[in-house]
Amino acid sequence: MKKLLVTTTLAFGLLGLTGCMNQPAPKVDVNQCMMDGTQAPSWVCDGGAMMEGGLFAVGSAEKSPLGPSFQRTEAIAAARDALARQIKVKVKNMFKQFQATTGIGDAQTAEKATQNVSKQVAAATLSGSKAMKVWISPKGTMYVLVGMPDPKAVQQEVKKAVKTSLKNDQALWQKFLAQKADKELEAAVDKEFGGSAQ
Repeated sequence: MKKLLVTTTLAFGLLGLTGCMNQPAPKVDVNQCMMDGTQAPSWVCDGGAMMEGGLFAVGSAEKSPLGPSFQRTEAIAAARDALARQIKVKVKNMFKQFQATTGIGDAQTAEKATQNVSKQVAAATLSGSKAMKVWISPKGTMYVLVGMPDPKAVQQEVKKAVKTSLKNDQALWQKFLAQKADKELEAAVDKEFGGSAQ
């Protein structure tokens, strides 16, 4: 009787083990944002790029013996740096498109205007930007989302900076006015900096 009981228990145990082995592995969401083995907000992984309108960037700072206030300042500075680089790339793309449609300026003039506009827009945008979200990983790394959430404000700053930069080169400004390139400029800015500013 004991032998039968042991054999039956062993058989059920093996069946249970086989059943567990046939269970599908838990599905892992490849779109999930993971940091330090923990699910993080999606903005941490995508750098704020997937957020609607405006300009956003993420900065991070490791845990510091100087405390969370210093850590936050460091993370915000890193995010603003990323925001400035993002602006420079967008302005460069916009000028390429604008130059292609209007034929205004040579490559050197366009590059100079790009640099000037990038600096002006970055200065204005960064002074108007703010820390919007904070997340701290299990290891203590702080992630801060910094942005200028109003796309219209960003577009207005870009348009103002472009016109100021073009006016600084009289020959370029005269050519700009002669070609009535204002609409092409508006279209290039709107395309690069998120929709219509109206």
